[in-house]
Amino acid sequence: MSKSQSVAAYLRQQARRRLDRVERRDEERNARCALALFDAAAYTAALGDDDPLVTGLVEAGCFDGGQGFRPADEIAALIRCWEGEPWQLLLSIRTARRTPTASAHHASAHHAPA
Repeated sequence: MSKSQSVAAYLRQQARRRLDRVERRDEERNARCALALFDAAAYTAALGDDDPLVTGLVEAGCFDGGQGFRPADEIAALIRCWEGEPWQLLLSIRTARRTPTASAHHASAHHAPA
């Protein structure tokens, strides 16, 4: 499986988990997150492994030895609550992985319009 396909598979898995969540008064947040993650999965699947957005994830250490996408806890938390644009998610993952305080910044900034 290519790196971009591995990321896409992870994003689809997280989107399905959001769809399965039932919370009172979530104001459709789970649905928005699921749609954003499905969108990000489709976007990522179309990228080549040589695309700068994918190579940035490699440089940030987001893949295990077998080249599977294995985000650190702070990245997984960022992904689980994502509602923004696909390319912004990939950039946010890379940035959050490089700077420990960036994940908190991006978690609050992911709602900003493109």
